[in-house]
Amino acid sequence: MTPRTIPVEVFDLIVFGATGDLAQRKLLPALFYRDLQGQIPLAARIIGSSRRAMTRDAFRASALAAIEAHVAEDLRKPDTCKRFLDRLDYVAAEANQEAGWKELEKVLKPMDDRIRVFYLAVGPDLFGPICERLGSHNLVTPKSRVVVEKPVGKNGASARALNEQIGRIFPEPSIYRIDHYLGKETVQNLMALRFANALFEPIWNAAHIDHVQITVAETLGVEGRAGYYDTAGALRDMVQNHMLQLLCLVAMEPPISIDADAVRDEKLKVLQSLKSITADNMATQTVRGQYRAGASAGGAVPGYLEELGSNTSKTETYVALKVEIGNWRWNGVPFYLRSGKRLESRASEIVVEFKPIPHSVFDASAGTIRSNSLVIRLQPDEGVKLWLMIKDPGPGGMRLRHVPLDMSFADAFGVRNPDAYERLIMDVVRGNQTLFMRRDEVTAAWKWIDPILDYWRESPELPKPYTAGTWGPSAAVALIERDGRTWHESDVA
Repeated sequence: MTPRTIPVEVFDLIVFGATGDLAQRKLLPALFYRDLQGQIPLAARIIGSSRRAMTRDAFRASALAAIEAHVAEDLRKPDTCKRFLDRLDYVAAEANQEAGWKELEKVLKPMDDRIRVFYLAVGPDLFGPICERLGSHNLVTPKSRVVVEKPVGKNGASARALNEQIGRIFPEPSIYRIDHYLGKETVQNLMALRFANALFEPIWNAAHIDHVQITVAETLGVEGRAGYYDTAGALRDMVQNHMLQLLCLVAMEPPISIDADAVRDEKLKVLQSLKSITADNMATQTVRGQYRAGASAGGAVPGYLEELGSNTSKTETYVALKVEIGNWRWNGVPFYLRSGKRLESRASEIVVEFKPIPHSVFDASAGTIRSNSLVIRLQPDEGVKLWLMIKDPGPGGMRLRHVPLDMSFADAFGVRNPDAYERLIMDVVRGNQTLFMRRDEVTAAWKWIDPILDYWRESPELPKPYTAGTWGPSAAVALIERDGRTWHESDVA
């Protein structure tokens, strides 16, 4: 089955922070792939900008190096590379100074009638200054959109201030708060599984589902970002945005349509229904950990403090939460979330565990009957598994086995799976905000997260240590096992 590629309108995409890691590792390769598929019109332009002085040819050379590093060799034909590089331009501009903005005006003004996307691939401290200069230089047109990367603030108060600063220049429908997890094929297939099939939605509730697990596990450490990471931590870096958004897609009510605001209205209701985690239940519903030296990917790795160059830090590199939703559909169904660095395997999965059968008609010789579960893999291999009990083939009586119906998207469709950034950038050009966070979603997420951050900040207790290359601190095992459940490590290994 070959997916359809639908070209978008002619656009100008201005990438601030074009010489940085995100642009070089993700954005430019993603745009190359879209150009390769014929989705980007020939007249469209991609304009890099950063404070570094650089010629157009030098920027094109750096873009070519990024493509060679991150695009499969058989797809890098000379003619396709030339077509992509020919659409690149570069203008150096200072976010906090006037230098370069007149030059950017000269490049953009002749094309005021086309879609204009400003991608802020920079730190959040530069979001406001860049937006203000875009406004003061009259570069924001009715067809302009701005894309901001996470984190949107460090807490509720800073998020409000940042949103207000951006909102003074761009109206809310023109602001795209990007979360690349929502661009993954499997995440969108979660909505298709729920709302396009009669099989799941009737049993997608507390009467049939025992619990839900959401895991985002990384084998990497902070990789030279220790200074930044020590001001963030796993709760801000992963849970406040990625994991709560995944939870929303699992838990939300069916929207009236697939329209952006209809979907986001239902996600907001989930965030507003999250039961608060307070000082009274903090110890039983939250775990924070920090990795120590160990082994990962076959070699010895240092601990977080060694990478940070410090003797102490309260920043968590691992977090596990028991989350409860106070509404009719999910009352009594816990959602267990965990995310960490330097874990045993790299994997992102959603596991929906159904309740056990009420009575077994089989005798003990048939074996143990395990509950059905739906496992939705986000990475590294996107796909869906539905675990069922079946009879073990062959003579010799009734023997039951727990096996998956397994659909790997790469195998099922026989095509390369587009990277999340490819889909999301094209959605910005189309003006489709379905997979982007609305301002009130950000506010609601921080309202739930802030009390946990405040408690951890005031608590004298340090994060629980865990050895790099394991599945995290033992306290995270206790968090779920005290409820008589276990983490699905066999599914994420």
